[in-house]
Amino acid sequence: MAITPTMTDRKDGSGNDDPGLAVKTRTRTQRPPMYKVLLLNDDYTPMEFVVHVLERFFGLNHAQAFEIMLTVHKKGLAVVGVFSYEIAETKVAQVMDFARRHQHPLQCTLEKE
Repeated sequence: MAITPTMTDRKDGSGNDDPGLAVKTRTRTQRPPMYKVLLLNDDYTPMEFVVHVLERFFGLNHAQAFEIMLTVHKKGLAVVGVFSYEIAETKVAQVMDFARRHQHPLQCTLEKE
């Protein structure tokens, strides 16, 4: 009859004497990089159209949209939201397509935060 050592009888007290034992380390998942969606000023797109775009595609109320539109008008550009890459890319495409369909030269772009 063979006698097996108990946990307290083992060298390291862990119950694992196997030198080939793999230790699984946990990796922390990282948040995806975020991207700023920027609206650029031009001299032709009507201010009310820009307000409409901000309300429709970014879910802003009229006062918020008007404030951002004024920032775009005065400073040349404004950040209208920060999103994951896929969402930011979709929003830019939606705004650009909507502006083209309404024959406005409005520009929208994204950049890494």
